[in-house]
Amino acid sequence: MKKILITLGAALALTAQAAGSFPDKAVNIIVPFPAGGSTDTVARAMALSMGEQLGKPFVVENRPGATGTIGAGAVKRAPADGYTLLVASLGPFVVTPHLVKNVPYDAGKDFDYITIPVQAPNVLVASPAQKARTVAEVIAALKANPGKISFASSGNGSSDHLSAELFWQQSGTEGMHVPYKGGAPAITDLIGGQVDFSFQNVNAVLPHLRSGKLHAIAVTGSQRSPVLPDVPTLAEAGVKGAEVYSWQGLAAPKGLPADVKAKLAKAAIASVQQPDIRKRFVEQGLEIVGNTPEEFTRYQAQESERWKQLIQTRKITAD
Repeated sequence: MKKILITLGAALALTAQAAGSFPDKAVNIIVPFPAGGSTDTVARAMALSMGEQLGKPFVVENRPGATGTIGAGAVKRAPADGYTLLVASLGPFVVTPHLVKNVPYDAGKDFDYITIPVQAPNVLVASPAQKARTVAEVIAALKANPGKISFASSGNGSSDHLSAELFWQQSGTEGMHVPYKGGAPAITDLIGGQVDFSFQNVNAVLPHLRSGKLHAIAVTGSQRSPVLPDVPTLAEAGVKGAEVYSWQGLAAPKGLPADVKAKLAKAAIASVQQPDIRKRFVEQGLEIVGNTPEEFTRYQAQESERWKQLIQTRKITAD
């Protein structure tokens, strides 16, 4: 019995020591999308700052594929010790589990949610060939040509696709969804006039709006975007209940020690408040969030239920 107590005491001491010294080696941040996109950019900025704060490298590893579920599944299977983290967009956390069968994780049970560093509203944009310049004119065109006005998206189940579906539902209209393999080709065809409209992340189309290649009609946020102060929200334009934010989240495998989670959350939140990072993100159209693990956990559950309902009501599929 004495030997068991000594062994147990030693194990507890080692656990406490390990948690207290975290991190004592490099931390791996898995991004389940290719390098160069918004999620990757956010992850790399956070990784650099968190590494400087905590004294060990935070290394970003891109594991794209299967709409983000491959990378997310790898994080779920990793030890819950804080050395493997996930930075992903809302898709793997709250959308894909309702669209795709046999997702290799349960988003509500398999992750500890740490913080949402940033979010951005989508913006309803029109191609140069489109005459509509207001939400009322877009709705009029949709009602005059039901199911014929095209809306490009970066793919089935993307935030821009869901924004369009929600807009049609709340405005009593129907458009034609044209999914692309990513935002870049969708924006290219929008500029070229091959498609009529799109709900795109503000940060993805901001340069084209400033150059006049695309026209902004409304944003999906609860308030106007600081980088598009003259563009109304959908609610201001008369379409209520169509608020959408595209966001990135930092998570870890379920069962993270409380003090490790607190240390990671403190560093992650501080990273997006760092003046140079904050300035760069805001100029790109991103909005700083930096919420607590408790707030993110509640928000993930709310968002998951919300998108589940829309996907079922609108009969949205991954195909």
